[in-house]
Amino acid sequence: MTAPTVTPTRRRGPLVLINLATLLSATGNGITVVALPWLVLQQTGRATDAAIVAGAATLPLLLSSLFSGTVVDRFGRRRTSLVSDALSGISVALIPVMAATVGLSVPLLAALAALGAAFDPAGIAARESMLPAAAKDAGWTLDRSNSLYEANYNVAYLIGPGVGGVLIAMIGAVNTLWVTSACFLLSIATIAFLRLEGAGLPDRETRPESMWTGTLEGLKFVWHNRLLRTLALVDMAVVALYMPVESVLFPTYFTELGQPAQLGWVLMAMAVGGVIGALAYGALASRVRRRTLMLLAVSALGACMVGMAFLPPLWVTLTLALMVGLVFGPVGPIANYAMQTRSPEHMRGRVVGVMTSTAYAAGPLGYLLTGPLIDAVGIETTFFVLAIPVCVIGAVCFALPALRELDR
Repeated sequence: MTAPTVTPTRRRGPLVLINLATLLSATGNGITVVALPWLVLQQTGRATDAAIVAGAATLPLLLSSLFSGTVVDRFGRRRTSLVSDALSGISVALIPVMAATVGLSVPLLAALAALGAAFDPAGIAARESMLPAAAKDAGWTLDRSNSLYEANYNVAYLIGPGVGGVLIAMIGAVNTLWVTSACFLLSIATIAFLRLEGAGLPDRETRPESMWTGTLEGLKFVWHNRLLRTLALVDMAVVALYMPVESVLFPTYFTELGQPAQLGWVLMAMAVGGVIGALAYGALASRVRRRTLMLLAVSALGACMVGMAFLPPLWVTLTLALMVGLVFGPVGPIANYAMQTRSPEHMRGRVVGVMTSTAYAAGPLGYLLTGPLIDAVGIETTFFVLAIPVCVIGAVCFALPALRELDR
């Protein structure tokens, strides 16, 4: 008599909780992206001041993301997620508190924006590090869980700014920040219910000795792993060349046209394409090689940027923006897969932190190049200066042997 087959119990709860917490936290950040500049403009009416506050919110991300993985690996994934959201929520809540008591100034807003941004990467790294265990509990593949996670993250940044704009119109910019704090509070409540293997305090023998040595270990590991090093360098180059398109070139172009609404449509088309592309990856991963999708993403991005550089009619630009999102949607899940499968369990946080920091480092480099170029040679020429190197990177990627490891 044969023994009955025991079917392992599948628990989708942890995967649901991680995605819900990510949605809440990222939506809160998406609301802040709109509310803070609006608040500064209400206070001073000067766009320069809004740029100062926005810059203060992005500069800390480089260092904090670099060290965030060491925090995760030293103090535990679940605890880091809880503390990160708590500190982010408090820093945002301080803005309406200060507005009601001592009043707001640009330096104070810049300091609070920097403080809030500094805590975010640790929470992101913590939740990404928990995905493999949650996928295992749910009986999902890593590709499917990463696809849902990245699509969920894109949805948050799609709805967050829209919700922020509506709330500002209804209750004002200061009170809108209370809603952001509530998003972080709900994220904390969500993770508080999470019970997952490997999410607690790491074993003493596997913890980093210090923040500095742990971060150095993460940097060395990524550099000596051929696939992770290649992905980090390609991502860094592409981000440096592409991010100014969304943040500098298109805003300048549509401002000169006097059509700010069209800028919103273009950015929304990219976000929608990103959501669809990330979700599609979950279905395509078992049929199409990851390397093929990666090559398609970088090559198509370069081609779309060249098309945009001609400053075509709006419907063409919208089509190209949607295509950019579609082809690049799978890149996030693919990068997550590489980090999850190439890093030891006890170093996963540090690997995620180091890989994330390369993208944060690249953005400012692109901005420094783009602003002076626009002033010197104009929008169209600057577009080509950025687009052609992306095409070259796409061609080079075909010859990189490390990318073949994505399918091993």
